[in-house]
Amino acid sequence: MDFFEQMGSTALGSRLRRLSEQMTGQAAEVYALYRLPFEPRWFPVFCTVARQPGQSVGEVAQAIGHTHAAVSQVVKELVRHDLVSIERGEADLRRSVVSLTAKGAALWPTLQEQAADVRQATEALLAESRHNLWLAMGEVEHALAQHSLAHRVKAVRDQRVAAEVQVLDYGPQYQADFKRLNVEWIARYFRLEPADLKALDEPDAYILQPGGHIWLAAYRGAVVGACALIKLDTHTYELAKMAVSPAAQGLGIGFRLGEVAVAQARALGARRVYLESNTKLGPALQLYYKLGFRKTVAGTPSPYERCNIQMELPLTP
Repeated sequence: MDFFEQMGSTALGSRLRRLSEQMTGQAAEVYALYRLPFEPRWFPVFCTVARQPGQSVGEVAQAIGHTHAAVSQVVKELVRHDLVSIERGEADLRRSVVSLTAKGAALWPTLQEQAADVRQATEALLAESRHNLWLAMGEVEHALAQHSLAHRVKAVRDQRVAAEVQVLDYGPQYQADFKRLNVEWIARYFRLEPADLKALDEPDAYILQPGGHIWLAAYRGAVVGACALIKLDTHTYELAKMAVSPAAQGLGIGFRLGEVAVAQARALGARRVYLESNTKLGPALQLYYKLGFRKTVAGTPSPYERCNIQMELPLTP
């Protein structure tokens, strides 16, 4: 069975590449029909310059949707074959512009005739298919411009991972995991402080008994995340001790734990959730902003040396 039939739409990019290589190879035969000493990949750049001479390489790249480096390489090849020239702009001598040479201009009429014939033949080719590939490509390009393939794959992966992640209520059997996960990230960026060790060594006394909560996240049999909700007063809780193992970062586990903590604070009638962090922890701050937290200067001084930003999430108007 053909590889692409086996893989299906998973190999869409590879199959498009195969189709592109097939058409490029056959395009060389088309140029030979017209006795044109021309490379198929030159066509977008050459055609753009022929239709609107005096553009810079950057402007040509923008017009055809290719990278500046790719267009620059093609222009160099066209210059070597004496089909285009690079000159200083008339209005701005600091700006280099691309124009056809006499040889290129002489080639242009035959290239236009060929392009018209190719258009007619291609439209007949498309008519042989139930689905118009040209229109479909436009739709797919538009869709990818709205949300990239990586964005779409991440959404699918996150949905799958979410189904595999278990959020567990804290129990004494998880104290070692709770400490391990927090020590791991604190030691990587800062230093452990006495306030850390109190909460991590005795979470029952310092977090749970005063009215707080702790959750762990398990993924594929391993505890990979932790999060705590610490009661500060009747109406305020602190989101704290948020940690995700490096091996599980990027899977949306921190956000899942944060959602659980905020939901619990709402259920307890809290009016706001507060947290402390450090501005060097970019991904963590992005997570907090995504949860709805915003920077505040109304917090009391932090007991932690590493804290240089305080954030809050109002839960009531």
